[in-house]
Amino acid sequence: MDPLSDILSMLRVRSVLTARFEGSGSWAMRFPSYSHIKFGAVLEGSFWMSCEASSAPIKFECGDFYLLTDGLSYCTATDLDKEPLDGRQIFHEYLGKDEVVRYGDGVGKVVVSGGRFTFDDDTSEILLNQLPPLIRLPAISPSATSLKAILDLLAYETETIRPGHTIAATSIANLALIHILREHLAAVPIKAGWFCAIRDKQIGAVLSLMHGDIARRWTVNDLATEIGMSRTAFTQRFKKLVGFSPLDYLLRWRMAVAGSALRNGVSLTRVADQVGYSSDTAFNSAFKRIMGQSPGRYRLNALANHFDPQGT
Repeated sequence: MDPLSDILSMLRVRSVLTARFEGSGSWAMRFPSYSHIKFGAVLEGSFWMSCEASSAPIKFECGDFYLLTDGLSYCTATDLDKEPLDGRQIFHEYLGKDEVVRYGDGVGKVVVSGGRFTFDDDTSEILLNQLPPLIRLPAISPSATSLKAILDLLAYETETIRPGHTIAATSIANLALIHILREHLAAVPIKAGWFCAIRDKQIGAVLSLMHGDIARRWTVNDLATEIGMSRTAFTQRFKKLVGFSPLDYLLRWRMAVAGSALRNGVSLTRVADQVGYSSDTAFNSAFKRIMGQSPGRYRLNALANHFDPQGT
């Protein structure tokens, strides 16, 4: 399995498509902080967006896609001089029975379809910490062809309620997330970090090997040989890009996978075997060292906190 697919599968992405927004005339809205990722696509017109972490507003045109990833508040507007109103309240008050929010009057129309991605797993930092606060993919980008098809589907699914609407909208949202992340990886210069690592030909190949066979007793020599590098050069390059040594990364990923399995009720012995430990004792020791508590205590805490091991 390629690493990005593995992590998204592990995180169990839950996409929630929110209302289609149709705004007219002059307006400005502020939205509060949120969890994980918000996304949107401009189906018609244009508007400005300013994020708490950004220095200047950014204009979005018809056909553009965006991801918001830092969880901070943000504003959208057609008039930057207007005082922003509470966006959540507007969406609540103006939401129609067809799940379309129609707001404002006057000349000019803006149509945006968007949603929010939340993750069930606390390893979301692996993904979120590598992303900028705002990703914009303009309609004129090289990715326009594939994203145009998604844009058309979003427009169709959000203009009215149809049979199977919820499943269809969720599937389209997931496709949008994958394509935006792909294009971000391909288009943006990234000098370090996990995304840079999976884009690197040799280190990306090693990550795929690790994720593809997590239980194998990998050694640094094995991994270096697989990609034709010396042990020293491989170790240095891996740590520079990923931030951990190869075996430390593998250990941390194994424990993340183990934690997910424990929260889903898999037995300790089976979890240990799945992540490459023939001994429950060795697995318990490794898990406690990385996760800060024993596997049994971790599972009990997760259950007590509604499958949130951090209790947040």
